[in-house]
Order: sequence, then structure tokens, then C-alpha cells
Amino acid sequence: MIEELEQGVFHIKTPVSDKDVEVLRAGDRAILDGTIYTARDEAHRRLADLLRNSGDLPFELEGQVIYYVGPTPARPGRPIGSAGPTTSYRMDPYTPELIAHGLKGMIGKGKRSSAVKNAIKKYKAIYFAALGGAGALISRCILSARVIAFPELGPEAIYQMEVKEMRLMVINDIYGGDLYMDSLQKYRR
Repeated sequence: MIEELEQGVFHIKTPVSDKDVEVLRAGDRAILDGTIYTARDEAHRRLADLLRNSGDLPFELEGQVIYYVGPTPARPGRPIGSAGPTTSYRMDPYTPELIAHGLKGMIGKGKRSSAVKNAIKKYKAIYFAALGGAGALISRCILSARVIAFPELGPEAIYQMEVKEMRLMVINDIYGGDLYMDSLQKYRR
């Protein structure tokens, strides 16, 4: 579900639908609430293997958002430690397949490959950036976190998280918008 709070600022609740994604444009700001999942390199490889072999995943991909993060251990009284985004391109070999199976959103930092950007357009997904270096601040948005798959991966296991007011920026949209490329072109001389 999506609601425009002011021009270019949207409140989004998971799960995310095609209609939600259709509203968003590169450069928009988003405030995300709801259930999201974490996964990094090895977890992505395992998810892709599961899709190819059994189709049984530890969570339903349809409408979901994956945050590329390996959180630090929780301090007393907190559900999680620092939770800053990791560089997204490391997930690019597996991401188009996950998007084709219903993944609607990804949160990370850095540019995406052409294959990922094409899958975002074809299957209606969205790529958000979280502010790198702000892991302690981002962790304040995480209300709960629990490992649901691959606990042997430690901080890179898949977590299910409940987030409230997670601040994000839309980088790649279904219309081919790319905030990184648009910004570079704007400031070229």
C-alpha cells in the first residue's frame, strides 16, 4: 500500500504491489513500514539454488522487499545492532531471477547491473538506497528481527524484520529512471 505524503515523498507498507511500484520514480523519497527480509551474497546464491531445484523458499517472494544487510549483534534491549546497507552489485547475478519470481523491492547501496535494471522494468520492481554509514541510525527503525533461514551464515543469515519509518531513496524505477546516472549527467560539464 502506498500513500503520497507530499510531492515526491511516499509512505509504503509491505507487501508491495505492481500498483505501488508504478507510482514511484527515481529520486522519490520513501518511508517504509512492515515486514522485510535480509539477504546478502551467499543467501542469494542459496535462494537461487532453491528456486532452480525445489522451488521451496524460506519466505514467499511475491510482493516482498529484501534489504542487503549483515547486521551486527544486538545490544541489550535492542532487536538488532547496526544495520547499514551493503553494496548491491554483489547480489546482481541472482537478483533478476528473484525479481522474476515476485520480489518487488531491494534496499542497498550502489549501482545495479543492466540485467537487474532490465528485470526491474520487465517485472515491475523497485530499487531503493539506504544511507551508507548510517547503520546505527537505520537500526532504530527495526522493531524486531529474527533469523528464519541459514543460521550457519551468522550475520548473513536471512532475517525477517519489522520496520517502521525506514527512510529510503528510489534509485531505479520501472520506467528506466536511474538516480545515479541522472545525477551524473546533470552535473557533467
